[in-house]
Amino acid sequence: MKILHITTGLDTGGAETVLYRLVTTDKENNHVVLSLLDGGVYGERLTARDIPVYTLNMIRGQINLQALLQIYRLVRKIDPDLVQTWMYHASLLGGVVSRIAGKRSVVWGVRHSDLDPKYISRKTLLVTRLCAYLSHVVPRLIIFCSQRASEIHIKLGYNQKKMMVIPNGYDANEFNFHNELRKRLRTEWDIRSEEILIGMVARWHPQKGHANLIAALAALSQKYNSKWRCVLVGPNIDIKNDTLVTLLKQYNVFNQVSLLGSRSDISSVMNAFDIHVLSSSFGEAFPNVVAEAMACGTPSIVTDVGDAAFIVGNTGWVVQPGNAPDLADAMHQAILSMANDDAWNERKIACRKRIVENFSLEKMIKSYNDVWRSISLK
Repeated sequence: MKILHITTGLDTGGAETVLYRLVTTDKENNHVVLSLLDGGVYGERLTARDIPVYTLNMIRGQINLQALLQIYRLVRKIDPDLVQTWMYHASLLGGVVSRIAGKRSVVWGVRHSDLDPKYISRKTLLVTRLCAYLSHVVPRLIIFCSQRASEIHIKLGYNQKKMMVIPNGYDANEFNFHNELRKRLRTEWDIRSEEILIGMVARWHPQKGHANLIAALAALSQKYNSKWRCVLVGPNIDIKNDTLVTLLKQYNVFNQVSLLGSRSDISSVMNAFDIHVLSSSFGEAFPNVVAEAMACGTPSIVTDVGDAAFIVGNTGWVVQPGNAPDLADAMHQAILSMANDDAWNERKIACRKRIVENFSLEKMIKSYNDVWRSISLK
């Protein structure tokens, strides 16, 4: 089949990463990608892998007739057997216009769970409400990446009969134990052998809970006598971020935390960590970084957002969002667990085993193919 993927954008993010992995690994279908915004991070990467990419360069938050006409013309030109959308705006615009263009086989992809009005724009909330109404007439099926996301959207009025969950999948070869990479990065970061390295990979955004993590690190430093360092990785996580630097200095942990900005070698980064932390406060559906860390054998401490607790299972620690003391206690418990080498190695093996057995890339691709095939036959 020829499948047209319509996505809001192609910049760094969980949905964009999954889209990239899916279309570059699936060999059963021909894939074309249309971004409502620009090519972002993944546009060139997709083109380099011979995936055709179209961009509309729309201004974020603005919808105009010209853009809708462009979508219509491209759908007619590409003439896909099926349209798969990614994220709310793409589902609304791409889904409706594709139906107008004569395409009945439209599948929506929903990647959000919590929609806190304190952090989500009014326009996005309006789009979600429109999608809830249109979910009964536009898509043939709605794919969620997490169970919690599907439950929240049922309450919003989405058509429950059309819903199904396909968890994200991960390449077990890309994300794997790699001791040499671990040693190289820890040397590069000047991490001493006796230091425990705590790390988090997340962009700078209120959703990601950096302030809560920093407060927890301060509590860890004050309450427990342990030698640790912390590395933070992600867009806008650097010394130029005045708000972040001020927080680190305010909590007196500036000298123990390294800010490394964006990196593409996430597998190496996860191998370098002793303990991975997800401190998000809201909005997560199926956080990729947790599964990526675990696939590399790095145990995770997560806040109970989206399906994070489900991903971790009994291999790590789960705390409530926004609770810095509990997060500090969980980090302390993880550090204490490292004292028993055999038990810690068993935990690392269990982390990887859980991802390989439950959230493989092959399993995700098969699930999407099964869905696409079933819809195309109707």
